[in-house]
Amino acid sequence: MTNKIPTIKTCLAYFNVQYFQFNSTTKPQLQSLTTIGENRREDWTSKLNLQTSIRTTWTVAMENKGNVVQVWNFSPSEALLGNNLLGIRGILEYVMSHTNPKGKSKIPLGHGDPSHFECFRTSAGAEDALIGSIRSAKNNGDAPAAGLLETRRVVADYLSQGFPYKLSADDVYLTVGCTQGIDFAIKVLGCEGANILLPRPGFPYYDSIMAYEGIEVRYYDLVPERDWEIDLGQVEAIADNNTVAMVIINPSNPCGVVFRRDHLCEVAETARRLHILIISDEVYGHLTFGEKPFTPMGSLASTVPVLSLGSISKRWMVPGWRVGWLATCDPCGILKKTKVIEGLKNILNVSANPSTYAQAAIPQIIEKTTEDFYGEILNMLSHVAEICYNRIQKNDLLFCPAKPEGSMFVMVKLNTSGFEDIRDDIEFCALLAKEESVIVLPGTALGMKSWIRMTFAVSPSLLEEGLDRIESFCRRHAKNL
Repeated sequence: MTNKIPTIKTCLAYFNVQYFQFNSTTKPQLQSLTTIGENRREDWTSKLNLQTSIRTTWTVAMENKGNVVQVWNFSPSEALLGNNLLGIRGILEYVMSHTNPKGKSKIPLGHGDPSHFECFRTSAGAEDALIGSIRSAKNNGDAPAAGLLETRRVVADYLSQGFPYKLSADDVYLTVGCTQGIDFAIKVLGCEGANILLPRPGFPYYDSIMAYEGIEVRYYDLVPERDWEIDLGQVEAIADNNTVAMVIINPSNPCGVVFRRDHLCEVAETARRLHILIISDEVYGHLTFGEKPFTPMGSLASTVPVLSLGSISKRWMVPGWRVGWLATCDPCGILKKTKVIEGLKNILNVSANPSTYAQAAIPQIIEKTTEDFYGEILNMLSHVAEICYNRIQKNDLLFCPAKPEGSMFVMVKLNTSGFEDIRDDIEFCALLAKEESVIVLPGTALGMKSWIRMTFAVSPSLLEEGLDRIESFCRRHAKNL
């Protein structure tokens, strides 16, 4: 357990002086990522002793007079210092720190942002909509807290396709990307003592925001042998009277699968029996290229209330535009009766909005994007997913339990017993970055030791080169049998 930071009075009493000599050798060093437990939720600095904790916490912002250091009254919030807040970006920075600046060109297979590649460029119509919104000079002011009314109406119509009921503009709240929607969903439910169920593997941002808010996380497994389906028996076993919600991510980041509709019906019935709502992360909604079609969880909201999260980031390949939404899918009115709607509105009143000009562009982006654009993106994703899967399956040291059919990612199992000098996924990723400048995400970051997450949403030629380097790396480090 992490040592609590003492008050200044306690600090001074401990050393029995008002000023003390600062020993530079006591600066804390983060433990290797290999020390993270299988669920990766440990604070990496938990083994630092109390003396080091006291000295380094209260002497970071100092006035140094010779070797005498003055103690100040301020420090960062403890909640911000835990390494549970690293997220994917922080962990990828750790991996990239091992690359050789004079080595090979970097191949980014760890982070899903295909917007850098011409083959995944957004539509000309989307670009024209944003430029037109700026040039109109009509969208330079503040928008309402929930977002522009016309944009919310168009998003409601877009999300309602195939629903047995219709969403209204009042059911939609515009957010700064999907991540702010995650923030809102977690915060509105984060009453004292509450716990929320998260998938393992999943998206670490949920873990980070819940750690910061002090909300208990409980993990349910996605089962690789069953095409990464949710272990619903486990969901029922770990839930209790303090469980308020479960999170599902469909299409799946990081597994690349799309849940069957009948499986989602079972999920909805399970949540109903447990009296919990579902937070459905659908940021990769409609990015499906296999046999299973995408089923929005909101279409099952007559069974259980759903907070549906999404954005234009992935389907339109514009993550930097930062426009998303949170939609309350609740034809039975349960969220209003339980005052969740009131809580969401209060959060919006003290939160930032997406840029007004980007909000104003959304109706044209949604209504005028052609089916040709969607088809081209899906064909490209299907093509690179096929390349990635086939190449992985030919490597005796790697295994992919399910062919990706959605999103931009795939989970890959490492045969660690087949390597001569690599013990786990952390060492694999760090050494791969050092020797080949290929960046992939350690599965430990997602609660899956001895796995890695890869994105295939890059140009086909770059993907092939990255897979060539991985194959060469594996041969070089394989045991001689």
